[in-house]
Amino acid sequence: MSNRNYTPVDQLLLNIDRGLRTVFGKPETTERANPANSVDEAELSEAEKQLAARLMRINHAGEVSAQALYQGQALTAKLPEVREKMERAAQEENDHLEWCERRLTELGSHTSLLNPLWYGGSLAIGAMAGKIGDQWSLGFVAETERQVVSHLEEHLAQIPEKDLKSRKILEQMKVDEAHHGNMALDAGGAELPLPIKGFMKITSKVMTKSAYWL
Repeated sequence: MSNRNYTPVDQLLLNIDRGLRTVFGKPETTERANPANSVDEAELSEAEKQLAARLMRINHAGEVSAQALYQGQALTAKLPEVREKMERAAQEENDHLEWCERRLTELGSHTSLLNPLWYGGSLAIGAMAGKIGDQWSLGFVAETERQVVSHLEEHLAQIPEKDLKSRKILEQMKVDEAHHGNMALDAGGAELPLPIKGFMKITSKVMTKSAYWL
């Protein structure tokens, strides 16, 4: 779907609607099935449930941020084909949102209370990156996805071995995030300077530490 036929006011209203859906409602997903549906629920101890829930809450918060990042970049991207790629990637990130939220419910937990903060900050960063230029915007996506894949690998090592439902979700997310990162590079994403990468890692740690508890 492309925004090229929408007025600035239309785009603003669409982004407000997407933001409310992302943080408080039910975002639009793709046609893909939840990968957790392919495995049975395991008998987990309370400690295992708590650990799995905290890790899935971090991943859900990360997807809220990713969704806002893509929406912000799509809002200010200059080339229509870049906007379209961002919009498709954002819709696939919505799948992750829905999968993580459902898993959190199954584990008897909740999404991060700080999700509105993650969304607002990431939307602003995404819009700013898109305004600077498409090659830097795409480079930002590529680096973001690289760091997300690294986090997912850490969580796959920590998640209880018998929690196959959470594991299936994280494995598919890892595949998708790697694809989004490669897509951004193939579309002309630039390598980001080391200080920016370092700043991104610091902000990511703040989010993961906070979402673990809240």
